[in-house]
Amino acid sequence: MFDPKAFIDEAVPRIQALAQGKAVIAASGGVDSTVTAALAFQAIGDRLTPVFVDTGYMRKHEAEDVRATFESFGSKLVVVDASDRFFGALKGVEEPERKRKIIGELFIRIFEEEATRTGAEFLVQGTIAPDWIESGGQLRDTIKSHHNVGGLPKKFGLGLIEPLRDLYKDEVRALARHLGLAVAERQPFPGPGLAIRIMGEATPEATAIVREACHIVETEIEQASAKGLMVRPWQYFAVLLPVRTVGVHGDVRAYGRTVAVRAVDSVDGMSAAYSKIPHEVLERISVRITNSMPHDVNRVIYDITNKPPGTVEWE
Repeated sequence: MFDPKAFIDEAVPRIQALAQGKAVIAASGGVDSTVTAALAFQAIGDRLTPVFVDTGYMRKHEAEDVRATFESFGSKLVVVDASDRFFGALKGVEEPERKRKIIGELFIRIFEEEATRTGAEFLVQGTIAPDWIESGGQLRDTIKSHHNVGGLPKKFGLGLIEPLRDLYKDEVRALARHLGLAVAERQPFPGPGLAIRIMGEATPEATAIVREACHIVETEIEQASAKGLMVRPWQYFAVLLPVRTVGVHGDVRAYGRTVAVRAVDSVDGMSAAYSKIPHEVLERISVRITNSMPHDVNRVIYDITNKPPGTVEWE
């Protein structure tokens, strides 16, 4: 059985031994990066600079939430607004693996810039086992390249430290609970962000739509869970599809976009079953999405695919 205290007692000295100087950490606000940051902060204190890169593909209110999380354990967050750079880098790009690799490489380049600014020599990442397993290599098939693995350039100027590399999501959550972190039960969010919840080119317009749709899915499911109407799924979000369908707004024909809702139950993310969300909750999600963006989205569907054969995210 996984022992969080024993892991921390071993991980903190190991980070101290590896980080012989200043370090930057990629802080997304998710459970993996936050646990990694908390361990690294214990190990090297203010020699660690947590950096939140706003790619433009983040969830609603993400930067504010991440800042509050890091302040809760005494670490000051640096926020870099790089949204224009990411939107520019992904202009015209539709293929999922290209998106992930472009995002991963640009992330590293930005962290190299922050390292130069702070004098850091090391990059700390919250990579966990499913990230490198699904990214392939050696005898493993590539299921999808995680931006912190498949997107890493072959050469970059920082030493890499990944203290959670051999852990699975349930073990990371156990660590977060042991450390008293509020993100312990937060649902996973992909490193490439909303860019891979847009099937096709991840334009600013499409991003704005899927950001609001994801926010609606999250708030409706969390409210229903708090009222005891359902068990909260492991992960839940919206996806913007590259198809338009005919609909009606009032007496006017509308030709609008389609949003898919995805919710799954899992332990470690390696396999998952679709969540049996009550129909009344799905209806509220659908009505809110179509009413809040009436000229953009006129159809909402629910994904009932397990993993395998699907994956949790669509890209």
